[in-house]
Amino acid sequence: MSRPVFRKSVFRSSPLVLAGTLPLLLAFGYAKPTSAARYAEPAGGKFTYSGGVGAILLEKCASCHRPGEVSPFSLLTYEDARKRAKQIALVTKSRFMPPWKADSHGEFVDERRLSDAQIAAIQEWADAGAPQGDPKAAPPVPKFPAGWKLGTPDSVVGLSEPYPVAAEGRDVYRCFVIPTNGTEDRFVKALEVHPGNRTIVHHVIAYLDTSGTARKLDAKDPGPGYQTSGGGPGFVPTGFLGGWAPGNDARFLPPGIGTLLPKGSDIVLEVHYHKSGKPETDQTKVGIYYAKEPINKRVRMLPIINPFFKIPAGAEDHVVNAGMPIFSDITVLGVTPHMHLLGKSMKVTATLPDNTQKQIVNVPDWDFNWQISYVFKEPMKLPAGTKLSLVAHYDNSPKNPHNPNTSPRDVTWGEQTTDEMCIAFLGYTRDDENLLKTASK
Repeated sequence: MSRPVFRKSVFRSSPLVLAGTLPLLLAFGYAKPTSAARYAEPAGGKFTYSGGVGAILLEKCASCHRPGEVSPFSLLTYEDARKRAKQIALVTKSRFMPPWKADSHGEFVDERRLSDAQIAAIQEWADAGAPQGDPKAAPPVPKFPAGWKLGTPDSVVGLSEPYPVAAEGRDVYRCFVIPTNGTEDRFVKALEVHPGNRTIVHHVIAYLDTSGTARKLDAKDPGPGYQTSGGGPGFVPTGFLGGWAPGNDARFLPPGIGTLLPKGSDIVLEVHYHKSGKPETDQTKVGIYYAKEPINKRVRMLPIINPFFKIPAGAEDHVVNAGMPIFSDITVLGVTPHMHLLGKSMKVTATLPDNTQKQIVNVPDWDFNWQISYVFKEPMKLPAGTKLSLVAHYDNSPKNPHNPNTSPRDVTWGEQTTDEMCIAFLGYTRDDENLLKTASK
């Protein structure tokens, strides 16, 4: 078992660690709701698409299962669902779908977790031959926004020309430098990423650079952007603006909270490409939404991290711990757990000064393909003196179907997918910060 790592202070996170390990920095805020029919028990006692099941699918599945989104097929109509009724019953019963990995019960925004009753309803419907019920009683399709989900951005930036990606070979991590030419500091409320080619774009991270280093790296590399190993942009960034991965939606930060965009910043978009088997091109763009209201608090990122571990070859349940104390009162907006292919589970807990324990997140069935940011409906207050603890389990045995090594080897911390990580990012604000009061002085 690895020894817990206790960092010195909640406000002294190493920029080198953050630059090399941050998988996603997503906005921990509020999503714009869509209108969807709610699940209800059928009046006649038997489930049909119109009587219960359709409402479940539209509420929990349609945000991804619709044209133009990450899922390979749509589930907006009865015919869409009928053709795949047995498959839907199978993947929901196993909780493989919807992709909600946390063991949660209503504390997070946009929780896609199905209840036992909902899973049973889908199973009963599929076993009965997927009956439609009364077509006139079918639930209405949610009104999803066209184009930019959060509305028209204040600024749209991205790749100035299509970037070619070869048919085969190793994954590509490419950084594209985008000057903002800002003459004053600004706060950002949301960043919405539009992958240009969802077939090959695995994830996107928007770093910030005020040093000009990214421009120099770009100048040395022929073609659009410059190559990296996937462990960050190749320098210590000034900050992070946001990101995208399947399963994570763009959100506005809560009122009065923003992400700082310093004047003169370059946005450095790191795009992770995986090959599709044929030549492809991509021209990813991002929409930036600036704060219109006064900003009183800046959102920050706190990593609970342990980079000092070795997972022995063949170990089926290796445990890695991490922890840190909090020396100032903070408010946690959300959490993003992160491991690689050997990860089995992760649990993050806060122990308050009076020894009361609060669960921040528990992911009992980790899936590298769904690295979800969990956003609290009610932000969690953590007083000074709180101790944060993380417990992660790893399977480095041949029984793990996701093990990248046919013959398992010892695995340590590293930037490649075949290496491992043990980290959870907490998005938080400092309770003692008052930017409006500071600005008035």
